[in-house]
Amino acid sequence: MDWMAWTTPTAVFFIIIACTLVVFTVLAIKFPEVPRVGILRTETTRGDRLFITLLGSAFINLAWLGVVGANQPYALIVCLIYAAAVFRWA
Repeated sequence: MDWMAWTTPTAVFFIIIACTLVVFTVLAIKFPEVPRVGILRTETTRGDRLFITLLGSAFINLAWLGVVGANQPYALIVCLIYAAAVFRWA
C-alpha cells in the first residue's frame, strides 16, 4: 500500500465505512428491509438512508472546513446529529 499516502485517520475512516457496510448487509439478511415513507414523502430503505447520511456528512464536513477551517471533531458531532435525524425521519 505504499502507492497511497495512508495516514491513520484515513485508514480508520475507510475501515469504519467497510464495517458499516458489513453490518448493514448482515442486518438486511437477518431483518429484511421494508421501505418506509419519510418526511420527504419518498420511500427509503436502510441502505438509502445510509447513503443519504454519508453524502450529507461529506457536504457538512466540506462546508465546515470551508467556513470554520479547524476543529473538525465538532463537525463530527453535527454529522452524528444529522445521521440520527435521517435515520429517524427520512
